[in-house]
Amino acid sequence: MTPRLTPAALAVSLVIASSDGLAADPSDDLFELDRLRVKITSDLPYLEVNHNGRKILVMRHQDPGHKIVAPYDKTSRDCPPFCVQPMRLAPGVETIGELELLDYIKRRNAGDGDVLLIDSRTPEWLRQGTIPSAENIPYTRLDRSTATPDAISALLQLEFNAAYGQGLWDFSSAKTLVFFCNGPWCGQSPTSIRTLLGLGYPPHKLKWYRGGLQTWEQFGFTTIKPE
Repeated sequence: MTPRLTPAALAVSLVIASSDGLAADPSDDLFELDRLRVKITSDLPYLEVNHNGRKILVMRHQDPGHKIVAPYDKTSRDCPPFCVQPMRLAPGVETIGELELLDYIKRRNAGDGDVLLIDSRTPEWLRQGTIPSAENIPYTRLDRSTATPDAISALLQLEFNAAYGQGLWDFSSAKTLVFFCNGPWCGQSPTSIRTLLGLGYPPHKLKWYRGGLQTWEQFGFTTIKPE
């Protein structure tokens, strides 16, 4: 979706979100980016990011009366499998919030190739929408019950910049990985993180946005669906 902006809003054409996006889907009303009613913080009204070659504005929904929509409007799901996750997954793995996540997104979009934002969800969930600039690497690609050792090894070397030689992993040049999934009731990103820890991935290079899409939606942030 390309919103209608007043001349003072923006000099270039930016994509805010797809018309079927879940969260920040600006209404048909006119608005100016330098006079947003609902900002991210008082000093950060929005964030411009790149997603698969497209410029996206990460912002919050501008209608204070906007309600969370399905599938994140539910308070309860069967447990198992949708059980509440701990705040701290493992020693050394940092749990982060929205502003910290946005900082990592900024770094990535500024050209920091050592940071990778990973949506750990499987395709049926991805189709609901994702966080702009995220790369989809389903937990099944790391789970030893669904992925072969060779496939996991290739993923670590080609995507995460880990090195392997003489039977040992070298993570000295490995990327900082920022994981998320559906929210505090979702075990997909925790599964990926625990698998990597089991392989020796440094905990300080693993970050977890526990809130996931559930909390992202709660704040009315921009989501985007795969093309």
